[in-house]
Amino acid sequence: MTEFIIRRLLQSILVLFLITIVTFGLIHAAPGGPFQIMLAPGLSPEALKTQAENMGLYDPIVVQYFRWLGDLLQGDLGHTFKNNIPVGDIIWPTVSNTVVLMGSAWLLTMLIAIPWGIYNSTREYSLSDQTASFVSYIGFAMPTFWFGIILQQIFSLKLDWLPLADMYSMDKEGQIGDLLMHLILPVSVLTLGFLAAYVKYSRSSMLEVLHQDYIRTARAKGVREGKVIYKHALRNALIPIITIIALDLPLLVGGAALTENVFNWPGMGRLYVEMAIAREYSVLMAITMITAVIVIVGNLAADLLYAVVDPRVQLGKKGGRAA
Repeated sequence: MTEFIIRRLLQSILVLFLITIVTFGLIHAAPGGPFQIMLAPGLSPEALKTQAENMGLYDPIVVQYFRWLGDLLQGDLGHTFKNNIPVGDIIWPTVSNTVVLMGSAWLLTMLIAIPWGIYNSTREYSLSDQTASFVSYIGFAMPTFWFGIILQQIFSLKLDWLPLADMYSMDKEGQIGDLLMHLILPVSVLTLGFLAAYVKYSRSSMLEVLHQDYIRTARAKGVREGKVIYKHALRNALIPIITIIALDLPLLVGGAALTENVFNWPGMGRLYVEMAIAREYSVLMAITMITAVIVIVGNLAADLLYAVVDPRVQLGKKGGRAA
């Protein structure tokens, strides 16, 4: 186990290093650039050139990359081009806001989707199963921004039951009750989107396991149905679900940009869109790296959970998995 963890950590460091190269290269190859941001009325070409030289923008791209990487390793995410504000001061508040929104939606989805999918796998084509299929079709087909606007029209503008947008009402910042009221609409939008996938994944994974020979054998021996479902089948069915959750981690970090924009939620997804329009390279690279770190850590955690969930999965001496 220790050798496996060390091997995966080394692989993760290599992957992160490659991500820094790709991210830095792609963003700096994008149209436009910091020179357009720094242009201001009355700023002479000489002043602009001096400012660019002070920021190192005339240095070779390799020199700029290693300077940025060195600062990143020291926890310095850089400064914005336009206002010279530390990137960390902009990003970290949005990280917590996105965690609150996406974490709430994800937790609610897990509490609904996995039990519902398991229940439907034991009652194929029942009313509950057909209802889940209908909900999934809606979730896949309906654009999240459109669904969010519809909910705003009904529950905020017409009925006046819930806040229209933002994270807090004016003069109520930090109040839990007000935060919960603002969470209802965006969390509902995100949960519908997550449910569309997770109910289907849970049901399909359980059905595949329930059709295995060892499940038939357990039932033939008279093992209680509840024990068959929750002890023998569920643990094996959770492996692909864990994989899907690990792959969806970027949503928890980057946030759902469309949903955050519709509800004016001050999260990372909305910030990324704003900074992309403003061509603030340093902010875009910082958000990308934060997302990459969380995804890599999540995938490592998923690999370790395989062995916990399914006793047949063993971590080999060389870091491989063998059933």
